[in-house]
Amino acid sequence: MSESSNTTYKSDKRGRFSNLFSFFKNNKEESVMEESKMLSSVEKANTLVQQSELISRDLSWLKFNDRVLDQAENANRNLFDRLKFLAITSSNLDEFFTIRVGSLYNYLDFGKERMDYSGLREVPFRKLLMKESQDFVRRQDECFTGQLVPLFNRHGFRIVGLEDISNKEKENVEEYFERTVYPMLTPMLFDYTHAFPVLLGKVLVLGVITQVKGTSSEDNRKLSFVQLPLNLPRFYVIEREEEILFLPIEQIVRVYIHKLYRNVDIVSTNLFRIIRNGDFSLEESDDMESDFIDEIKQKIKSRRLGRVVQAAVEPGFDPELLSLIKKRWEVDDYNIFEIRGLIDYTALWSIIRHPEFKGQIPPTHPPVPPLGLERERIPDIFEAMKERDILLHHPYNNFEPVLQLLEQAAEDPKVLSIKLTIYRLAKNSRVTEALLHAAENGKSVAVLFEVKARFDEENNIKEAQRLQKAGCFVIYGIGLLKTHTKLLLIVRNEGNKVLRYAHLSSGNYNEDTSRLYTDTGLLTTNEAYTHDISEFFNVITGHSIPTEYQNLITAPRYMRAKLLELIGQEAENAKAGLPSGICIKINSLEDRDTIRALYNASQAGVPVKLIVRGMCCLRPGRAGLSENITVRSLVGDFLEHSRIFYFHQNGNPLVYGGSADAMVRSFDKRIESLFKLVDPRVRQEAIHILYYSLQDNVNAYEMQEDGTYIKCEVKEGEGALNIHQAFYDVTLEQVMVTKLFEDRASMVQDCNANINIHPEEQSSPAESEQ
Repeated sequence: MSESSNTTYKSDKRGRFSNLFSFFKNNKEESVMEESKMLSSVEKANTLVQQSELISRDLSWLKFNDRVLDQAENANRNLFDRLKFLAITSSNLDEFFTIRVGSLYNYLDFGKERMDYSGLREVPFRKLLMKESQDFVRRQDECFTGQLVPLFNRHGFRIVGLEDISNKEKENVEEYFERTVYPMLTPMLFDYTHAFPVLLGKVLVLGVITQVKGTSSEDNRKLSFVQLPLNLPRFYVIEREEEILFLPIEQIVRVYIHKLYRNVDIVSTNLFRIIRNGDFSLEESDDMESDFIDEIKQKIKSRRLGRVVQAAVEPGFDPELLSLIKKRWEVDDYNIFEIRGLIDYTALWSIIRHPEFKGQIPPTHPPVPPLGLERERIPDIFEAMKERDILLHHPYNNFEPVLQLLEQAAEDPKVLSIKLTIYRLAKNSRVTEALLHAAENGKSVAVLFEVKARFDEENNIKEAQRLQKAGCFVIYGIGLLKTHTKLLLIVRNEGNKVLRYAHLSSGNYNEDTSRLYTDTGLLTTNEAYTHDISEFFNVITGHSIPTEYQNLITAPRYMRAKLLELIGQEAENAKAGLPSGICIKINSLEDRDTIRALYNASQAGVPVKLIVRGMCCLRPGRAGLSENITVRSLVGDFLEHSRIFYFHQNGNPLVYGGSADAMVRSFDKRIESLFKLVDPRVRQEAIHILYYSLQDNVNAYEMQEDGTYIKCEVKEGEGALNIHQAFYDVTLEQVMVTKLFEDRASMVQDCNANINIHPEEQSSPAESEQ
């Protein structure tokens, strides 16, 4: 809601801001009654949710963040690893409130109707969602204060207050405040002559109540706000010989805040932090080069001023001030979160990254060469790609071959053109630098830069404009659609012919996230792929509508219909008594049509194995609906990001990789692509990824019929399989004998006939299964 208007309150003849707090006082009896109603309405909503055949997208997302928090609670991880996961849950929750809760308020504030997948209307759903969020925040606090803080001492550090440090250290802190902090602070008064200030989201704020010195009447009180600058370190660090002390910046400001308020008494200082609605949509513009970019920049600004959807407050927060901000921002108790630990656990990154603790988070295994390459960096990537299709599985395989392909293409005089889609880039991106060099070297460079990539809009606009100034042909997205597909095409003149080289992927062209996310990518010169990609770029950059692709399934035009057809074929095979099976690994499952098709397949007898990292709106294991469907989520050291779709096809599997999840936005609102894996060995590698993902008993959580998840445990006599370690040691022999469903002997023989493996190098199925 807008904060431009300012409520006017009466003042007496002396100009005092009278009745400021009494105007906003809560009636305690009404508060108790409201809390009782809150619990009652949430219980009713929960009953309706459990009866639904679908699970709420937002409630399912909270369950995902539960699984991330579970990593922070895992006593088998070291302390700094656990702090990392707690910080991740905090940034996840910030984004959840900014976008998902923000989106809900777009309906509430403008009187629009909304029916959640769970069957709840917008008002009761808000209450249930906020109650679940409150429970999650309490669990965060308990993890931090009850489980992690007691471990700080033995690891050589503490989070302290000024009462915990020596007088000499206090002198240094006061000097730091005077020299660095004090000049940056600006009290913002709110009274009858000053409008209520627009406070920034995700910033720590102190609400300060002052009164005329020596008086006690509420009529003499004033309210002001002090925002703590984001460019100040969250902690003042004191390094002792035997330990390191982290003093929160908010405690320093609170102690010395009297220096900002001369000759008045400070009644109270109250710490809080707000989250604003950051969900916005864009209107299509005819002038995509100027108006469209200006609109995005304007929307980014409006995100900073969006309506408040959450306020985190410290214990003991002044009740009159709390009542005031609730009325001012039109929020209620559901939106107020009392935090007993740190407000904003992303601050923990400052501790994790302190030089003294460098290396405390266990290092990851160094990348290994992909099965199609003997080493990570090879003398000529073009020659290697001409030999065979190469599947890259990150982060187990380095992202280096993709970077090498771009960098080599930028310098190679035989390369004529480079076409690429970009969604998110790394800082100091080698991808951008390679494209700039290519343009400087006179090559034709066309880049579709998705400037609507959430929270990366500003960086993407800046990088796109750099490329444009260097002479690259830059397309700023396609209307209201987001370009989420990941495709690269290089055209090279090799004398007697022109050859095209391609990379198709599930992940971004981002060398930073490639070390943290699991993704799959395909390097190929197969003409069927490169022709499809050429046609696809013609659609994106021009006005072409191809009748069909040979190896691509694209959105928004064809993807949903094709996947529904493939699911339906498995159902028909099951009804005919033929072998059938579906295995899908994605980030999110939300599309109703896809879920209904999977329910129908289950009822026809198709075994359906789903690996869904995040939100899943399908309800598995319900009698008469989904008995043959299992859902598991993998949460661990790496973020599961690869998408693989497997259809058994009566023993002749059809396997796709690509960028799309099974979501409405993927099928209807994004430019996406899935690519068929046609090379037998590459297909088997993807099947093996699915197989290991189904066997993992360290990072896996099994979804229950009620939408909850149970952590898988290593059973007695059973070996532990942690895919985030096991994939580093995968061999081609293991890959070639992997089975997902029955009746695959013919395919394995077909694979062996098409790859260069000597019989003596193969292990028998019996050996592999042991």
